[in-house]
Amino acid sequence: MLKRKAEKQIIDWIDHSKKALLVSGVRQAGKTYIIRKCLEEKGCEYVEFNLIRQPEVVDILEGTTRIEDLIMRLSLFSGKELVPGETILFFDEIQRCKDIVTRVKFLVEYGRFRYIMSGSLLGVELTGLSSAPVGYMERLEMYPLDFEEFLQIYHISDAVMKILRKAYTERTPVDEVIHKRMLELFREYLVIGGMPAAVDLFRESGDINAVMREHQAIIDLYKLDFTQYEAEDRKLILTNTYELIPAELSEKNKRFKVADIDKNLRYERMVDSFVWLWKAGVAIPVFNVTEPAAPLLANKKNSLFKLFLSDVGLLTTMYGSVTKLKILNDDSDLNKGGIYENAVTTELVSKGIQPYYYNSKKHGEIDFVTEDGEGIVPIEVKSGKDYKRHSALTWFMGASAGEKTGEAITPEAPFGDSDDPGAEGQGKKIRTAFVLSNANVEVVGDIVYLPVYMLLFATREEVEFPALKREF
Repeated sequence: MLKRKAEKQIIDWIDHSKKALLVSGVRQAGKTYIIRKCLEEKGCEYVEFNLIRQPEVVDILEGTTRIEDLIMRLSLFSGKELVPGETILFFDEIQRCKDIVTRVKFLVEYGRFRYIMSGSLLGVELTGLSSAPVGYMERLEMYPLDFEEFLQIYHISDAVMKILRKAYTERTPVDEVIHKRMLELFREYLVIGGMPAAVDLFRESGDINAVMREHQAIIDLYKLDFTQYEAEDRKLILTNTYELIPAELSEKNKRFKVADIDKNLRYERMVDSFVWLWKAGVAIPVFNVTEPAAPLLANKKNSLFKLFLSDVGLLTTMYGSVTKLKILNDDSDLNKGGIYENAVTTELVSKGIQPYYYNSKKHGEIDFVTEDGEGIVPIEVKSGKDYKRHSALTWFMGASAGEKTGEAITPEAPFGDSDDPGAEGQGKKIRTAFVLSNANVEVVGDIVYLPVYMLLFATREEVEFPALKREF
């Protein structure tokens, strides 16, 4: 049985919180299963209501105003006694009755029961709610299995994981036998991905064709959602946009181009469709920043972005079986850049790290820029053997230090030629840059070369705030 990192937060909620818990995430990420697993492992008494399979529950929720009447009707419908102080009410697929979220405040204040909810498309459905239960609800976002969770199916020993972590923290090379095997496992992750049903299929059968059929079923389910939610005058735009993502990621410039959907379309007409895709969780946007300076959000350019799929296994299935075979064989003829970047994106986002990208018209693109507790962190992703060829990153690091690079670069404005002609940098030195590739660990100056699989050790660093004086 695969363990999920989300279990810790759900267990913490069971043990300590009186608030409601809302578990959201893309379809088929394993939300329902993991909630049941945690409730049962903790020996909780709970009653589950599925708002899709049991539409009568929606009628009860929408047709009842008094909480006492609501509890009585839910008890009658379930055929189970709801015991105050013991029973947890689990509402699944709440996207079918989003107003339940607005009533959480009153349910929690009622105080006799606890509530856990889950659903998909909540980023879409919960937009614009008239009343958000601030202070009454915790929220947990679930993603497909990340690479570390995926590795459970191989029963890698704690000793090996300690060796890998030591190499990561101390920036020392990994034993070549271990390194080679980890790269093989990472390539398998690119092919299988992290959708729980697909991972379970692979673990039980080793049949990649069966995995691809499972992936296709998930993709078809997403497309069904598209057709149900699209406005009549924009039919198929969501589907066409989603289907175009793999092709866009195969381009040298991976930025999503609206004209590739329809040369007559403009971003302003498409923006709602893009927002729907990433709020539904089926696509992940990585936005351009006009200046690589903190806070990156302040420099975000909404109309320039790359789009990645929510799961790298779905991406490689969309590319087809030949691509999967070439990945497993480590075929050097295959351009795996977009595939690697997709895996890096999902890994970062699942860890709560928000990635952006930066592009200099003169010097090229930095694949990702993120923030940690001390500043900006540039990341390059290389899938081939020429991983030390990164002119944009070399310029970027030199410019951030105020070094001369053959042009007029000053410490006050080293980044002034980005996609935004008016952008000016703050002249803050970037401490360290990272290159993720198939190569072993190496440090050259301010650049750290890491095997791409070591992203499993990345964490979101918390800032340590100084103690503040609270008296005048």
